[in-house]
Amino acid sequence: MIEIKSVTKEYKTKKGTVKGVDNVSLEIDQGEIFGIVGYSGAGKSSLLRCINLMEKPTSGEIFVDGVNLVKLNASKLRKSRQKIGMIFQHFYLATSKTVFDNVYFALKAAGKSKTESQKKVLDLLELVGLADKAQHYPSQLSGGQKQRVGIARALANDPKVLLCDEATSALDPSTTQAILKLLKDINEKLGLTIVLITHEMEVVKEICDRMAVMEEGKVIELGSVYQLFAQPKENLTKEFIDGVMQFKLPQALVGKCKGTIVKIHFRGRIAEESVVSDVLKGFNVRANILHGKIEYIKEVPLGVFIMELKGTSDEVERVLTYLNDKAVGVEVMTSDN
Repeated sequence: MIEIKSVTKEYKTKKGTVKGVDNVSLEIDQGEIFGIVGYSGAGKSSLLRCINLMEKPTSGEIFVDGVNLVKLNASKLRKSRQKIGMIFQHFYLATSKTVFDNVYFALKAAGKSKTESQKKVLDLLELVGLADKAQHYPSQLSGGQKQRVGIARALANDPKVLLCDEATSALDPSTTQAILKLLKDINEKLGLTIVLITHEMEVVKEICDRMAVMEEGKVIELGSVYQLFAQPKENLTKEFIDGVMQFKLPQALVGKCKGTIVKIHFRGRIAEESVVSDVLKGFNVRANILHGKIEYIKEVPLGVFIMELKGTSDEVERVLTYLNDKAVGVEVMTSDN
């Protein structure tokens, strides 16, 4: 659905030329929810705005549904953009217009008839759960409700692609979950391709199929969300993952441990099996579980446990070999970690 070919976006500053996007190539499939992750200044927003040519790439090509947007004249580009909806972090609603009129404006701008547009607005407000708020003004809405208006507006012209620019960053955790559920429902019901930029790994874990990690304008790691959570390769990706799968032991607890401390990573259905129990039964060691967690990513479990193993060095080594055979990996931690 979306193909980004060798895209570079440069900005002129007083200090010289800065590359916001540096030779990025990506393919995003039809119906996929794709996350672009990075810290502020990584280039993710610049890349997102290049997709609908809000920012024209300095070089490279952008294909959406087989059409090279970079090659279009202004008139054809405006028409193609109608099939690319966009929602923003700060909503950008017209404060003097009602909820109905904020959504209606997008249809009016596209030249749709009044009768057709009015029915469409009501259908969209029903879809996003705001049918009873049609005559309210933005000042009367919560942050989550404002974002729902933004989503309805973005869907007004039946887009094939929905771009989300930090769509949940201004929302509280419970409202974020509700908006993510709405986006997933829209993705399933309408078959939309969704591209979502964020610095929140909880958001990516909850909704995305695949993700790209950006740093200094480049994509440094790319893969399925599960793959990157289970086996991140780049330090930045590991840093992001640690924010969700954080396992810091109190130093006082570590100081009391006399055995070997290991961190065990379980992937897939093995995370639901009795591996730890089998260690206790099958080996001449004592195991003390210090920390543990199982996350579900797209309904597939990913587990991390930290254990203290007490026994002879040979028997501990046997346990490590067994765990390596069963688990994604075993990391032996020193006592001062």
